[in-house]
Amino acid sequence: MIQSMTGYGRIESVQNGRKYTVEMKSLNHRYLEISLRVPAVFSPLELDIKKRISSKFTRGRIEAIIRMDSECSSVIESRYELNLPLIRNYYELLIQLREELKLEEEITLSMMTGFREAFVQKEPGLDLSAIWEELGTVLDTAMTALIDMREKEGKNVCDDLVLRIGLIIKSLDSITLRAPKVVSEYQLRLGERVKELVGGIALDELRLQQEVAIMAEKSDISEEIVRFNSHIVQFRDLLERGDAVGRSMDFLIQEMIREVNTIGSKSSDAEISRKVIDIKSELSRIREQVQNIE
Repeated sequence: MIQSMTGYGRIESVQNGRKYTVEMKSLNHRYLEISLRVPAVFSPLELDIKKRISSKFTRGRIEAIIRMDSECSSVIESRYELNLPLIRNYYELLIQLREELKLEEEITLSMMTGFREAFVQKEPGLDLSAIWEELGTVLDTAMTALIDMREKEGKNVCDDLVLRIGLIIKSLDSITLRAPKVVSEYQLRLGERVKELVGGIALDELRLQQEVAIMAEKSDISEEIVRFNSHIVQFRDLLERGDAVGRSMDFLIQEMIREVNTIGSKSSDAEISRKVIDIKSELSRIREQVQNIE
């Protein structure tokens, strides 16, 4: 099923006394880009988290915020320890300051413990393999919620694309029916114009036919119509196939735009020109929608 690149998913789960919260949202992006915000304790797991996410998505900017509330666990307790390297550095600096200014005041314990970050919270010993097993389950559930939303949005986009492709097909059919008439009408207008110019002189039918043939060759759009129809068939196949087809659709839209521009430049017929404008308008809307497809 076609997926939009925009979506949101949020899951909370308590496992073994630990509360996990995974919040994910995805936005349009040409390629896959994963942005993580995780606690420091999860830093060793970042690569595994990104690999797990990239296994489910191929395009879009995926932003994931992961939290673990350890306060709900009776096993994990908040403990602090001395930041000895920092305290030693402070002590050496204070001695240097006292000697430089020739101060008599002693360096006291209360003075040393008043510095910021003299005490740091000690991370409890955690079994990362157990954490990853629990987090992986929650992450999968959050990704499922995100994918569900992307698929719902993708269905809306798909329905709109089907409608607009149908409008393009109608306009292209009108051009296909109109194209042969353009040549015959040109031949008629040319013959009448020549008669007006030469008066009663007999027409050179051969020369007239040559001019019509030249005009017909220059304005022939049959190849462009065939290629355009081929692109439409491929585009509809992509709509039915689903999967990650955004880039392929974007390529086909570019090719359709190229063909319809050629049709417009070759034909000087007002009716065909109007249909060309209609097609280009729909292609522009389709291209905007395709930018949001994975």
